[in-house]
Amino acid sequence: MSKKLNQKSMKFTVIGAGHGGKAMAADLAIMGAQVNLYNRTWMNIEPIKERGGISLIKLLNGGKDRFGKLALVTDDIAEAIRGVQVIMVVIPALGHAWIASQLAPHLEDGQIVVLNPGRTFGAIEFRRMLDKHHCQAKVIVAEAQTFIYASRSDGPAQSRIFRTKEAVPLAAYPATDTKAVLDAINPYYPQFINGKTVLHTGLNNIGAIFHPTIMVHNIGWVESVSGDFQFYLDGVTPAVARIMEATDRERVRIGQALEIEVLTALDWLKLAYEATGANLFEAIHNQPGYRGIKAPTTINHRYINEDIPMSLVPMASMGKACGFRVRGMESIIRLACIARQTDYWKIGRTVENLGLAGMSKEEMLAMVMGDTPEIAMAV
Repeated sequence: MSKKLNQKSMKFTVIGAGHGGKAMAADLAIMGAQVNLYNRTWMNIEPIKERGGISLIKLLNGGKDRFGKLALVTDDIAEAIRGVQVIMVVIPALGHAWIASQLAPHLEDGQIVVLNPGRTFGAIEFRRMLDKHHCQAKVIVAEAQTFIYASRSDGPAQSRIFRTKEAVPLAAYPATDTKAVLDAINPYYPQFINGKTVLHTGLNNIGAIFHPTIMVHNIGWVESVSGDFQFYLDGVTPAVARIMEATDRERVRIGQALEIEVLTALDWLKLAYEATGANLFEAIHNQPGYRGIKAPTTINHRYINEDIPMSLVPMASMGKACGFRVRGMESIIRLACIARQTDYWKIGRTVENLGLAGMSKEEMLAMVMGDTPEIAMAV
């Protein structure tokens, strides 16, 4: 074991015991961290408590089954975070505001909270909720651009990691705190890199373009065959890809208006997967990792329920605040509202409920950066 690994002594709490939370808790424990696991529903973590931890299989490590012994498994949030340095929030973004309200009375000075991932502007919402609930502790709030693992549960106390991403941008809010977050977690996760600001991580959320667009334009197929088709290959026809490109151009334009570097979906596919093509349709179909990935079996799925209000709505809201017409984004949101009989504008993140309405570009950048010349120069 390297000297760097021997120096590990960090105490983590993982919030959430779903697919991602179990994978992260087990992996951190196996890497040598002291890990607490919190879930609000006791029956979901009782088997983990009884076993004392989680069995984990990492396919890239030859599929060897290892056991991550946990320090604490609890449904008591105050107990879960007491004395820990880093709190990794691994729950659907729809729950970020609620978990912030639950954490607010119990957080301690110096603790770091990381949203895995933040989706779009999650850290801004989270900090706003801490303030609303009169959190007195001086804590750092950060968000990852995407979730570091591709993982699934294998059972009540078992998890499987298919892949760990090589690079995951992360930004604190404000960005002056990003270095402190990376210094704390890089001994365990060197994959986390400086994501500049939460505007960068939020607007580079490619899932906001991919997931809802494909789902909405394949609703009939999902319902008629219960998702028995390849989501990214069968579901992305040339016409669907053109719609994705149109909404992606709106996203990039928002970034340009804020002077934020935003990768196009085509460039992102090339960077993340070395998948290339003359257009988005070709690039997606040239990505071998998408082969065999089935569509969701129902439209009652996070690709709509989470990615619309927590990813696409805040982007569209920001676009409208910048004075743009975001007809592509708005059409997808509207169709999802009708299909799911839900007002995603009402429950989603908007510039109004994020406290950004009426702010100039300069004011927004100063807010997320911490208003320091060094960071401003790096944006």
